[in-house]
Parts: sequence; structure tokens; C-alpha cells
Amino acid sequence: MSEETAGGADDGSGRLADQLDRIRAARKRRAVGGVALLAVLGVLFYQSMSAAGTLSTQYTTGFFLESLRDFFPLTTYFGLFPFIDFSQYLDYIGQQNLLFASDISLLWSDPAQLVSEVGALIADEGIFAVFGVAGITLAMGFAGTIIGFPMALLFGVLGSERVTPFPFNFVFRGTMSAIRAIPALVWILIYIPLAGLTPVSAVLAIGTDTIGNLGRLFTDELEEIEEGPIEAMKTTGANRTQTVTFGMLSQVTTPYIAWTLYIFEINVRIAVSLGVYGAGGLGQVVETQVGLFQFTNAMATLLCIFLLIISVELLSQRVRARLRADTETMSLKELILGFPRRFAESLTK
Repeated sequence: MSEETAGGADDGSGRLADQLDRIRAARKRRAVGGVALLAVLGVLFYQSMSAAGTLSTQYTTGFFLESLRDFFPLTTYFGLFPFIDFSQYLDYIGQQNLLFASDISLLWSDPAQLVSEVGALIADEGIFAVFGVAGITLAMGFAGTIIGFPMALLFGVLGSERVTPFPFNFVFRGTMSAIRAIPALVWILIYIPLAGLTPVSAVLAIGTDTIGNLGRLFTDELEEIEEGPIEAMKTTGANRTQTVTFGMLSQVTTPYIAWTLYIFEINVRIAVSLGVYGAGGLGQVVETQVGLFQFTNAMATLLCIFLLIISVELLSQRVRARLRADTETMSLKELILGFPRRFAESLTK
């Protein structure tokens, strides 16, 4: 018995040693694979920088830094502290009604007149007109989202294999992929012969872009639903339409609303970029002022864009956080510091 026990102990220690050897070998393979991956990424990064001309370009850093002063006019506060002269920004914003379509100073001097002017403006031109030029940008993003939502919902649902059998669902998936392959900056060029270079073309471009982006999110969300409610509907004798409506879509109502709000955020940023093309709104003001070499005015408009998009994100994120328990709420600091990255990402969607 002692020999058998000793033999069993030897086998156990041998298996443990083999397992440790396999773990070490796996770690070595992962380390070698990681180093190889980094090497490949390094080579590709170098090649991409070379192809883009970033390695051969002669940078005029001094001229660049000097030109930034045109965007940031300086003044001296209290005769001691040099800082950015925000009064020039505020004057231009007020004169051009970039954020508000009336004289905001009436809020302190004559609130009744301000309320009367705002009421008349809403009655004549709608609520978005109250926000001045920023209201045009906001309206383009909102209208484009609403226009694209029904088709995004239709294509998103029919693109799921749970609803449409393979391979027929790829007709809808392929359509959404084709739409996503063309950015909104190109879609507006397609719609210009229809409605001219106007906010209307921007709305149509954003609506088309929404079908591809939002529809894909709807499809992916529908693929993750649970089978329980679907089976329960089938056992009650429900037909196909009832099963899809009450067994599938009922599970994704909240995520669908949350994703729609997220796409709305992106669409407002896209509306700014389309405005640079000449479609109206704050983007067009930036393009015009840069063309006139009025860089201080352009910077004032950029501040308006920043305030508009941060406000939309704050509102949208608060609603999404209430709808989805798994959504982490970004702080105001995260919203502000992450704005350049999110704006750049929206331009590529």
C-alpha cells in the first residue's frame, strides 16, 4: 500500500509539474504573440505616417503658434492679469444671435418684453428659432434623427436572423452596410440637386445616415435577447407578428430608446460638419468667418458649438442613464475633456 501511495503521489506531482510547464509555455506564447503584435502595429503605424506625409512634411510650428493668437484675443484684467478677452466673444455671439434669438439683456431690464418676443418668435417660426443660429443646427440633427428612425427600426428588425431567416436577412444588413459606407458628408452632395445646399439637404443626409447607423445598433441589440419570452409567446399560440412584437421588441424597447438618443447626439455633431459645407447653422458661420479671416468671431462660434453639443449630451445622457441601469453617467469634466474625441468620431460615422 505504501508503494501504491508513493506512486500516486509521484503521478500527482508529475501532473502538477506538467500543468505548470503548460502554463509557462502558454505565457511565453502570449508574450511572444504580444511582442509580435506590437511589432506589426509599429510597422503599420510607421507606414501609415509615411503614406500620409507626416514624416516628410516641413512643419511651421512658429507660424502655427502665432496664428493661434488670432483665435484668442488677450486683454488685461484689473490692469494686472493678462487673459483671454471673452467680452469680444460675447459681443459677437449676442450681435449674431448665435445662441439666443433675442436680446438676452432684456432678462434683467425688461423680462416681460423678453417673454413677449420669445412667444411671438415661437408662434411664427417654432421653438427651435428661439436658439438663434444654434437652433438651426439642433433642428437639423433632431429632424434627421426622426426621419431616419422608422426605416432604421424596419431595417434593424428585419436584419436580425431571429426575425428574417438566413440568408434573406442579409438583404437588409447589406443595405444598412451600404448606407454606412457613405458618410453624411457625401450624402449631402447627393441630395444637393434635390433641395440645394440648404438645411433641407442636411436633414435628408442625416436621416439617411441614421438608417445605417441606428439600424445596425437595433439589429445587434435584437440578437442578444432572451429566448424565454419568445417561447412563452409561441406556447400561447401567438402568430409570427405577435411573437416579434410582444416577445422580441418588448425586450428591447428601453435599449432602442437609449440608442436613438445616442445617435441624436452624433447627428447634432454631424449637423455642424454639414454646416461647414454651407448647409446652414453654426458650422456655416465658422466657415464664413474663417474665410473672412475673422478668427476671433470663428472662435466665438466654436464656443457656441461646444456649449450646444455639451448641453445635448448632458440631456441625452441623463435620460439614457435613467432608462438603462448599466449606463455609466459621465461627469461634467468627462463630458468636456472627451468632447474633441467624440466630435472627431462622429465625423467618421
